[in-house]
Amino acid sequence: MSLRLFLAIPLPDDIADRLERLQRDLNGASWRPRETFHLTLRFLGEIDEALARDADDELGRIVETPFEMKLKGAGSFGGREPSAVWAGAEAPANLSRLAAACERAVRRAGLAPEGRRFTPHVTLAYLHGTTDTELAAYQQRIGAFETAPFWVDHFVMYSSWGTKAGSRYVEEAVYPLTGALPA
Repeated sequence: MSLRLFLAIPLPDDIADRLERLQRDLNGASWRPRETFHLTLRFLGEIDEALARDADDELGRIVETPFEMKLKGAGSFGGREPSAVWAGAEAPANLSRLAAACERAVRRAGLAPEGRRFTPHVTLAYLHGTTDTELAAYQQRIGAFETAPFWVDHFVMYSSWGTKAGSRYVEEAVYPLTGALPA
């Protein structure tokens, strides 16, 4: 059996509340439900259970320190034919180190290197027929979006399951950030 997996930072409820308030007034947007909000560290894709176990073992060896981060601004994927809109993340060095540690761990487990550059974000909506003009106006409206800092002390391996109502994410493993904080 294979699993569709990804690694992500779950978001606190108060941050999810703020993101939900951004989800309006954009033609062609399929808004993501709040229970799917997360900041992806690494998409693993469809992998077999043995490779998933190996990845889990390697990910469990990551030692990084907890850190604070915040969401800030907005962006999109797809260029002139936009496919998704997202809230950005102010990327502290700790976040980049954690993403790089996840990349090294899954590569040691046998996964191919990630072909895309790490762009920390939380997907708000997938877009269907949204024009670049409509998207630009939306991004201008929410461009000043910023959350208070929030604490990141773990990350999660999720499985993704397709349902008639959309994707459902299941927490498969939790990885605490156990590195020592500076004194």
